[in-house]
This record gives sequence, structure tokens and C-alpha cells, in this order.
Amino acid sequence: MGNWNFKVLLKNRSAVAGAVAGLVLGAGVAGAAITGFGTHGASYDGASLIKAADLTPVKPPAGAPMSFADLIQRVSPAVVSIETKGKMKIDTGLPNLPGFTFPGQDGTAPKEQEVRGAGSGFFITADGYVVTNNHVIDGADEIIVKLTNDKELKAKVIGRDVATDLAVLKVEGNDFPFVRFELDRKPRVGDWVIAVGNPFNFSNTATAGIVSAYGRDLKESGTDYVDYLQIDAAINRGNSGGPTFDLYGRVIGVNTAIVTPSGANAGVGFAIPADVADKITTQLMKGVSISRGYIGVSILPVTKDTAEALGITDLTGAYIAETTRGGPADKAGVQLGDIVKSVNGALVKSPTELTRRIADIKAGEKVTLGVLRNGKIVNVTVTAALRPSEDDLAKGINGGSTTDDESSSATPGAGAPVIGLSVKAITPDVRKAFGLEDTVNGLVITDLDTNSDGAQKGLKPGDVIMRADNRPVTSQADFAGIVAELKKAGRPSILLLVSRDGRNIPLPLTLKDEVKK
Repeated sequence: MGNWNFKVLLKNRSAVAGAVAGLVLGAGVAGAAITGFGTHGASYDGASLIKAADLTPVKPPAGAPMSFADLIQRVSPAVVSIETKGKMKIDTGLPNLPGFTFPGQDGTAPKEQEVRGAGSGFFITADGYVVTNNHVIDGADEIIVKLTNDKELKAKVIGRDVATDLAVLKVEGNDFPFVRFELDRKPRVGDWVIAVGNPFNFSNTATAGIVSAYGRDLKESGTDYVDYLQIDAAINRGNSGGPTFDLYGRVIGVNTAIVTPSGANAGVGFAIPADVADKITTQLMKGVSISRGYIGVSILPVTKDTAEALGITDLTGAYIAETTRGGPADKAGVQLGDIVKSVNGALVKSPTELTRRIADIKAGEKVTLGVLRNGKIVNVTVTAALRPSEDDLAKGINGGSTTDDESSSATPGAGAPVIGLSVKAITPDVRKAFGLEDTVNGLVITDLDTNSDGAQKGLKPGDVIMRADNRPVTSQADFAGIVAELKKAGRPSILLLVSRDGRNIPLPLTLKDEVKK
């Protein structure tokens, strides 16, 4: 997709001085293939329409699309503009130099300034419940809902769900015009849709387009729980939280994100589908906290390079790159390098699909994972837990395996290089010298041939090879033996699981004798 960036349709923010700044939650969409520690490509090529098969055709009303005027007149009163006020720490950027004082420099921490934001929302009940995006009201101290008649009402947050980027607000009053989510029938790809919202603070802006696709997976949107609806109706900054309607005036999505080279509409927009939005907002309105199942794994796609290195051809499933020590999967015996192929017998096509399947499981329920391990399917029964907060998750994933033994019989010295890598067993002295965490076990890379495939793909001294061909390695002999075995079998590459800075990366390396020039 070239230099196109993925941008959340955030409210436009401006400081008291009048400077306007848009807060962007994400840029770029992560590519499926991870081939090293360098730059990762971003592409939408090959995105699949995974929900297209069960769509029910919808016949447009008579006369469509000659005019949308009657429809827009009917639904637009339910669409509101949302204005927010909050505080943001502003760094003056002035240097602190001993003996020198600059205007505005007092040596204190960055000062807080008021910032304002704008987004969209819509009533879903007559008594004042409003749906919007969580990122529209995130960090706001004051929220104002502005109606189509310019009346302004203070709103309070009833509930919000960061994982799906949805929030529910409440304003005082009754008899508000409202709209409903469409849960029974979905427009087909190519059917007309209308978006109404507050782009660039132009309230009650209506645009028309078509459904472009279903089942878009936006990994860097910050959520793994939404199969996005793609539309080409013009949506821009400020449209966040606004509705997309079908030709019957029913809400089929909540506008959330765009792909754009410039920050403005480029005809590629994304909305949270109605079924997801209805499920989450109904719980939030009832004061129910959103809970999701959790098994404690970090997963990655099975790329072509990974599959080739493992001697397999099927790219479906989710590769286990890390486990949370003491987590449900770790306790159940899930191993690094396992590829999850099914959940309770239902096939898993991708890491995102696994995440969503597990999220739907209640804490305490048992789930059977079918994992590909050493060429065979093994069933592992895991008792799901309650998913922790994102902050706790960041602390919990450590990439360490509870089965690797750090006290190996390997000699401390590094042997001859293997596929251009000089490695050494991890002893207490080696661990201290390289600053390795206690949970990391394997072989530390001490040197590389600069022309080797590993060097070309970003490996460096201090990286730890935890597994080779999905087998734990604790000695240079282990590593050399696996490489020799795969070469004899005619395997073109080997898959290494490499740990760096507490993260694990599957990295395929060529087994060809020649090195890259």
C-alpha cells in the first residue's frame, strides 16, 4: 500500500493558544510476515472477506438511489456532535542549562494545558443513551453533546470498552429521536450506505457510498476483537463514533478508522459492525463490565517463510511465540512453537480468530486446543481465566519456557559457527554478561558472519535462540545437530525462535551453504 497510513478518526484537539493537533492512535497496518527484527512491511494485500458467505440479500427501497433526502431527514436528528475538554501535559521544549535561564523556563515539569476534541455519536434510546467511540471521550474531563438544533447537553460516561473502542454516554432528558442497530439482515458488498457525522466540526454532514468489504482485520487499530466493515462513504476526522446507515435507516456500523495517505478521506473507511456494537453497548448500559476469556499466550501468523522452515504448506492457525509463566496455557502444557489449529473442534484460520474465540469463553470454562506439534495434531485442554487489563498483560508475557533447563551439560565456550552464527550455552556468568532475564533459556548469540542470513535479517550478539525447528536448544551441539539433520532431509530453511528484550520472534533462516553477498 506504499506510504499509506492507518489513522483512527480522532477528535481534532487544540490547545488554549489555538494550535490544532489531531491525536492519532495508530499508523500503518502490521504486515502478516515477520522476517526479522528490522522494518516490518504494511499491506492490505490478500485481505479476505470472511463473513461474505452468510449474507442475506437486501432489496433496496423503491427509487433508491435516486435520492437519500427522505432517509437523511429521518435519521439525522438522532446523530449528535460530541465536544470534549481535558488536560494535556505540554512540554515547552526549552533546554535546562546550568547557569542559563530562558523565558518560560522554570525547571518544573511539563505544564498542563486545556485541549478540546470533537467527534460524533448517536442516540439509541429515547431517554438519552448515546453511542460513540471510546477514543472520542478518552481523557475528557467534560463532555458536551450537541443536538441538530444546536442545543447543548452535558453528558456522563456510563461505560466504555477499550478493546472494541466503544463507549456509552447519557444525557438528561426524554423523547430524543433515536435509531436502532440492524441485527437481522446485512447489506451485501456493493449495497448503498450513508454516513452521518461531524467531520472537521461540520455537524450533520451526510455522505453516501457502498459496502466495500466485510471482515477487515486492522491489527494496529488497538483491538483484536472486531471484524471491521469497510465502506467508501466519505468519513474523516470527527466522524469517529458516528453511524453508518443502510437504506432503511438502520445502523449497520459505528465509524472508527480510515486508511489515508494524507489524513483526509481516501475512500477506505472502517466501521465496527452493528452486531458487535449492540452486544457491547447493551452490556455497558446495564452497568455490566466487559469480561473476556484468557489463556496467556502471545501469537503470530504462520507466514510462508515460517511454514517452509517447518516443512509444512498450510498457513492457517496461530503460532505460539510466548506464554505467560504460570498462565492457563503454560499450566496446561502448551509449548512455544505450537501452532493452534482449532478451538473446541472449530478450525482457527488466523491469530485474530483465535483471540476472538478465546474471548468468547467464560473464565473457568475448559477449552480444547488442537495444536500442531512436531508434525502431529495434539489436543491440549486449557482452563480459561479472566483476561487481565492491558497493563497487566504487558507485564505478564515473559517469553520464558518453564520446561527449558538452564543448567545444561554444555561447555561454556562457543564452538564453530553454525549457519554463520556463533552461539554459547547460557550459564550464570553468560546470563550476567549479556544482561539476560532469568526466564530466558537457550543459546546466546556471541558473534555473526556479517554476510550470513541471520545478520541480513537483523540478528545481533545478545539475542537468544530458544528453539530451533520448534525444539528447545541448550547447547551448541543441539543446534548443530538439528541444522545437520534438516540439511540432510533437504529442508531449505530452519525456523528459530529468538528472544530479544523480553519478546520472542520466529525467524526463518536459510540452510543453503552459500552466504548472501
